[in-house]
Amino acid sequence: MQSRFSPLTTRPRAGRRRPGRGDRPHVIYLAIGFPPAAKSSAYRMRETANQFAAQGWDVTVITLADESWEREYGVDHTLSAGVDPRIDVVGLPLARTDLETDIRAFSEARSLRPRQWIEQQRRQELKVFPEPVFGGWRPELEKAVLRVHRDRPADLLMTTCAPYVNLAATWRLWQEHRVPYVVDFRDGWSVDVIDGGAAFAEQSPAGRWEKQVLAEARAVWCVNEPIAEFYRERYPAVADRVRVVRNGYDEDCVPAGTHRADPASGLTFGYLGSINFAPALLDSVLTGWRMARREDPVLARSRFEVRGHIGAGALREANAHMELLRAAADDGVEFGGPLPKAEVAAAYGRWDALVLMLVGGRFVTSGKVYEYAASGLPVLSAHEVDHDAATVLAGHPLWTGAVGLDPRRLATSFVEAARLAVEASDDDRAATRAHARRYARDAQLAPAVAEVTAAVVGTATRQSSDGTPSEGGQA
Repeated sequence: MQSRFSPLTTRPRAGRRRPGRGDRPHVIYLAIGFPPAAKSSAYRMRETANQFAAQGWDVTVITLADESWEREYGVDHTLSAGVDPRIDVVGLPLARTDLETDIRAFSEARSLRPRQWIEQQRRQELKVFPEPVFGGWRPELEKAVLRVHRDRPADLLMTTCAPYVNLAATWRLWQEHRVPYVVDFRDGWSVDVIDGGAAFAEQSPAGRWEKQVLAEARAVWCVNEPIAEFYRERYPAVADRVRVVRNGYDEDCVPAGTHRADPASGLTFGYLGSINFAPALLDSVLTGWRMARREDPVLARSRFEVRGHIGAGALREANAHMELLRAAADDGVEFGGPLPKAEVAAAYGRWDALVLMLVGGRFVTSGKVYEYAASGLPVLSAHEVDHDAATVLAGHPLWTGAVGLDPRRLATSFVEAARLAVEASDDDRAATRAHARRYARDAQLAPAVAEVTAAVVGTATRQSSDGTPSEGGQA
């Protein structure tokens, strides 16, 4: 993987071969959050790029420079180890100014009137593109896409959102060079995935942008059926191009085996994921945990380990969530910080049960639910009953069910999860992995990339086992 602007060959006229590149088509992948960004979306982006490379494409990823991610959630270089080495990565020197923590870099206006400064920043960003925080990135993203295309013309632009300002660069390349594109909406823009319903009107600036871009898209990917159905109903003209391309789990995150629970010594419950939900949700879970420990002797000598990112920038690990976790230390709750990708499987291998804390409802799935499902461990749900994660877990042999966020009901779920952890047989654990196998990330993304490949270039150029190109059939 090259992290630089590298010389790219130019696109030949129809019927001619690309010098030094064989017949491999070229895709520009606009993926803000690509590895080593320590973001949950990085896993989906990595597999998408890898699938394009595996199915015969030369791939150029456009993302942000590592320094930008260090300012936000941080970087995880173990993520980059799984990126296909044939992929070129272009890191742009864009960064969120609102996350700057060096006060020496502050302007006088920011130093004296920080709230007014932020409000002014947002107004300026919205003038450039109707998305706060990221709208001001539009000019640089457009220039980057045009520059990569000039160096080596693209046959396809793959755009993943958020940020939604990526759509401006997508549209610019379409307007100037008619490069076909696919939009991976993941969570969607005009759908309010947390509260449900529309996030903005169709005639708003954001609505006009969304409708315009989707009208010309070759395909629109969404992570679950509720979001896909929202878009089919909102834009009937593109309904037949909307696809459900779920997230999934990576095989290297699944432990080779699970250790036997030892109720005499106590169990270890684990949570792994970004803590970006309201403090009230965490408070409900910790309250349920305390209640369960008072009622169940095994839980009384058990511990609850929380791993993941909490907050960004100056608020990283300095917020209400951390106060709740510190206050729960006497109840066997430990916060261990972020966990590198390379250590995920080992964590699942030493835990006895998992706690799935999620925000939102039927429009939200989350990426971690697939790992949890494939782990072979009991899974306790701490989210709304009507949640798409429940769709994924339905039929899971070691799932305690969706009971909502009432602490009393969560306490009962903790007791049930402990029982399952102690009593689960090898067959039970094998059944959980078999149940989750359809959600392997490559199984979700490979067919979607193959469909795009067939639509754009007709015949996919595949790689044989020795790495040499060979002509395949319709992808």
